[in-house]
Amino acid sequence: MFSLEELFCHVDDFCQRFEAQWHKTLLQHGGIKRVRSKSMSLSEIMTILIAFHQNHYRNFKHFYIEYVQEKWGSAFPGLPSYQRFVEWTPSVLIPLCAYLKHCFGKCTGIGFVDSTSLKVCHNRRIPRNKVFKGFAARGKTSVDWFYGFKLHIVVSDRGEILNAIVTPGNIDDRKPIPDLLSGLFGKIFADRGYVSKELADKLFKEFGIEFFAKPRRNMKNHLMRFHDKLLSRKRSIIETINDQLKNISQIEHSRHRSPVNFCINVLCGLIAYCHQPKKPSLQMD
Repeated sequence: MFSLEELFCHVDDFCQRFEAQWHKTLLQHGGIKRVRSKSMSLSEIMTILIAFHQNHYRNFKHFYIEYVQEKWGSAFPGLPSYQRFVEWTPSVLIPLCAYLKHCFGKCTGIGFVDSTSLKVCHNRRIPRNKVFKGFAARGKTSVDWFYGFKLHIVVSDRGEILNAIVTPGNIDDRKPIPDLLSGLFGKIFADRGYVSKELADKLFKEFGIEFFAKPRRNMKNHLMRFHDKLLSRKRSIIETINDQLKNISQIEHSRHRSPVNFCINVLCGLIAYCHQPKKPSLQMD
């Protein structure tokens, strides 16, 4: 069950260590810059943004006005108006990126990789979309065409996210794989879209990773160990996670008003999933 106190404590513990190091690495331009203090701390802003993806609200404005201001006023004494809070939101982009890395799970030697589309508008509105001009692109899934981005994730057999990368919709699924799997080990299983002998050889040579991609229908079958063949049939775990990210954590919608807002929405959705107590798992233990 969702606990606001537990979420805030976890975020605040991270922010206390992160903020001091973060301000030391910021570039100084030499001039005098006025920095107004906010009525809310960095950890409080991040907690509210993440908590939105753990509730059943589909619109952040309704969530903030009807739930946060009405029920959480005592928990956040310095709660500002909705408009002021939205103005503060871009300031937490970098801390959210670092916090997501902090929330990633540990590699167990068994992983599953896949990508899912993140549509930013309906196909009929593509020529009129100006928010993501120069950022998003048209891509194709096994179902249809879309306009937006791709989320590439790798998960463990315990259902924990190990790494994630967002690319434009027209990027080949195999291109971000070396960066996505950097630092991991063991065996990684993927679907037909990742078939590439060159990629598999590169991963084994550079990282020692055994990469298994489901063969296409016109390809000859290759010998596989029985254990690896059984694991390759368990790829449904990552498809279940993608479904939960879209329908529960709400990482996909078409109401974005800026690219920064899109990034924050995806980051908070991934973090909310990482805090989910019960995740899809193969129960290998």
